[in-house]
Amino acid sequence: MTQEELNMLMNSDNLDDVVAQDSATTPQSSTDLSETSGIDVENYRVEADKKWPPPPPTEDHKVVHQLDDVTKDSEVKATQIFDQLEIMGSAADNAAKKLKQIKKFIDSQEELFTKLCESFPHVKTFAKTMEDIINAKNTLKEVLICCDDVSDASMQAMDIMQYQDIHRQKIERVINVMRALAQYMNSLFEGKIDDNKRVSSAVYIAGDNKEDIASDDDIEALIASFGNK
Repeated sequence: MTQEELNMLMNSDNLDDVVAQDSATTPQSSTDLSETSGIDVENYRVEADKKWPPPPPTEDHKVVHQLDDVTKDSEVKATQIFDQLEIMGSAADNAAKKLKQIKKFIDSQEELFTKLCESFPHVKTFAKTMEDIINAKNTLKEVLICCDDVSDASMQAMDIMQYQDIHRQKIERVINVMRALAQYMNSLFEGKIDDNKRVSSAVYIAGDNKEDIASDDDIEALIASFGNK
């Protein structure tokens, strides 16, 4: 990838700001990492206001791996949420259908007792039953409204959940740009000679500051200390 192609890729769309996560995280301990890099992994902390040291290269800090996990896990959880919302909406619709059947029965009873009350106005039982039927009918209307509200709310929640797909696309775009940058840097520093075929080079060259260089005695003492463990 050339520099021109990289610039075109970066300018193709404005990436949203990536908000940094927790400013203080503790990676898992790694003895090899502590010995090779000199970083105290056990007490390592990442602070947002410090540019160095960067997070140690453990599995917990591989950025692309984490972003891939985020997109994968969020898609799985979003699918589960959609399934639950669909169940809620279907249950509300089924309940509304059942209530409408009950409403037909109540309407028939209302018609019957209306005639009875007109024919026998002095019978208090008919009047009391008629009053109960009217109250049940009003309650039924309220329950039907609640079912409609649940169904509408589940549909609106599904629409709102579409943001997850948009976020996934944004993260995937960030991943693709990061991978393009990594490939570009690898190509930029690529050599014609394989590393295993290169001649060895001196660690210290004449003129370097050697005040912090360990002496042969120090190295032998360090090796001996490893043998005693």
